[in-house]
Amino acid sequence: MKPFISFALASLFAATTLLPATAPAQSAAPQSAASQSSIPIYGFVVKNTYPHDPQAFTQGLFFKDGHLFETTGQKGQSSLRRVDLKSGKVLQKKDLAPEYFGEGSTAVGDNIVGLTWTSNVGFIYDAHSFALKSRFNYKGEGWGLASDARAVYMSDGSFEIRVLDPKTLDEQRRIRVTADGKPLTQLNELEVVDGELYANVWGSDVIARIDPASGNVVGWINLSGLLPPDKRGTASVDAVLNGIAWDARQRRLYVTGKLWPKLFEIELVKMQR
Repeated sequence: MKPFISFALASLFAATTLLPATAPAQSAAPQSAASQSSIPIYGFVVKNTYPHDPQAFTQGLFFKDGHLFETTGQKGQSSLRRVDLKSGKVLQKKDLAPEYFGEGSTAVGDNIVGLTWTSNVGFIYDAHSFALKSRFNYKGEGWGLASDARAVYMSDGSFEIRVLDPKTLDEQRRIRVTADGKPLTQLNELEVVDGELYANVWGSDVIARIDPASGNVVGWINLSGLLPPDKRGTASVDAVLNGIAWDARQRRLYVTGKLWPKLFEIELVKMQR
């Protein structure tokens, strides 16, 4: 995955101002360039901070039945995990074969579905035992995955999100994602939150809120300052924001990043222009 941010996003967040050090828990608000857009911008307040495995190359993050699950990437290091939220400890783990680079994941019924990056294959696991039940194929790359009662949503790094049948995982259609009429690419980890699709925009500190019916970006979440690069514990360029989990039972939103030592519960705050 090449470090690239789409033109629409780069121009929107071309100018930002940071809050003073006395208020580190809330994000900065994009200013002049953002004022030219009608898309609402949200900052954040950190509600809780939890440990996160700094070796976890986070590709998928989600809750099922009150439990936190994560999939990690890199060949020879990819895995499916059940994680204790408060301690960050891995409670259950299944490693992928070393030839696979794990990607996004989501719960579908009693199963967990996971993607691979360039192998054109996904895996279906039993959500309780992690036993491999079956596999499925798709064209192109696999990036992010999310689901609701009606569909499974899959990103591939482009500005299109594939809509899959939850029973067969066959592609039904595609959502073309645009912001102010411009295609938004680099859509990565996905999560369904109250009917919207939240998408990490890879290589940035931004999450796009997407209306799945129209494909329009209906909100930007600016997480600049949540965990600055010098606080991530690694100089790796891969240590980017990636991982959104919505606990629908408790109505709590969590985010983390690849190789990040922390996972955050955040509350969104609409910013004034």
